[in-house]
Amino acid sequence: MKSWIPATLFACLFASTLPSAFGQSPASATKELTLSAWGAATGTYTGLGGGKNVGATAGVDIGIPHFTSFVPSVEFRGTWPFYRGNTDSLEEALGGVRVSRFYGQLHPYVDFLYGRTEIHYEDGGYINPAGTFLYTSSPSNVLSAGGGVDIEWSRSLALKADLQWQHYDSPVVVSGHLNAVPLSIGVVYTFHFHSRPNPNPNASQP
Repeated sequence: MKSWIPATLFACLFASTLPSAFGQSPASATKELTLSAWGAATGTYTGLGGGKNVGATAGVDIGIPHFTSFVPSVEFRGTWPFYRGNTDSLEEALGGVRVSRFYGQLHPYVDFLYGRTEIHYEDGGYINPAGTFLYTSSPSNVLSAGGGVDIEWSRSLALKADLQWQHYDSPVVVSGHLNAVPLSIGVVYTFHFHSRPNPNPNASQP
């Protein structure tokens, strides 16, 4: 987990440097295959003993061509904490579906994601409820549901606010599971696999 999470984040951030095109009309944009790459700062309430950490999240959204006012896409994201706090921290990679709708410059969305996380227990570890085992880390599946909004800033740039609710397992609590709440603020670059229409179709081609 430690080795491939940073690699995933680097790949997502690299994709954000590709040429972009944003700001087409909602009617035309919803019919095209699109690729959005984004990066964000993420603050996470881990759900264990008031644990909090701060990290970097990077993601990719692949919009699917369609003919409705709702914009479906496939999403992949990964989070790596650089400030781990004093309780626990989560490294994770998720994938799933996202559905957006455009209201002018506002593009709200909901998403449903599933993946894996590695929980690291800080300050020497965390003991299980029976007091028989000290955990320094544990893996878990993660179910994440949430949403947010992308706010169009220019033709190639949008601002992002994203909030998730995440359910994961942990052997250090009596219930065997915890709920985390990550909040991310970042930027989005989007480009379309579709050439811009010629504003003058009668003009001669070079």
